[in-house]
Amino acid sequence: MIGKIISHYKILEKLGGGGMGVVYKAEDTKLDRTVALKFLPPHMLADKEAELRFISEAKAASSFDHPNICTIYEIDKTDDDPATAGRQLFIAMAYYQGETLKKKIEKGPIKIEEAIDIVSQIAEGLKKAHNKGIVHRDIKPANIFITNDGIATILDFGLAKLSNRSLMTQLGTTLGTAAYMSPEQARGKKVN
Repeated sequence: MIGKIISHYKILEKLGGGGMGVVYKAEDTKLDRTVALKFLPPHMLADKEAELRFISEAKAASSFDHPNICTIYEIDKTDDDPATAGRQLFIAMAYYQGETLKKKIEKGPIKIEEAIDIVSQIAEGLKKAHNKGIVHRDIKPANIFITNDGIATILDFGLAKLSNRSLMTQLGTTLGTAAYMSPEQARGKKVN
């Protein structure tokens, strides 16, 4: 993918990936800015439920304008690609410089004042989401990004649930990271 041009984005480097996507640093050639592109993994292209969750993530996160929630610019599909047997879905979002909270924690203890600041910022972002009827359902250190300016930004709304809508998961299945689930989520019950 490195060096490839997708729409008006030039792929610069791979940043990482997880269960719901692979993320690349890219140059927006129209607006001359750096962005992050998150692609639905090729092995999930035929999974309609995964595609719906991916689209739901873009819609959920793009409905906010808050400093503690990642900024989504657009969702689109690539042109036909023989390597992926079709079109690949991607989200264009803000590129942040810094590190995940997970990496920050791995370096050693965080000072109490800084930890309180980070938690307060995360709570503000979640409050904004909850006020819009959106429950993140996968808050964990890997989904929190701390910018070089000390701003805590919530990433990855792939498992977000809109209030009063279906969970977008099959009956009897549970999505999320077990170690970070609420008891209700772990039991497959309604998450408010």
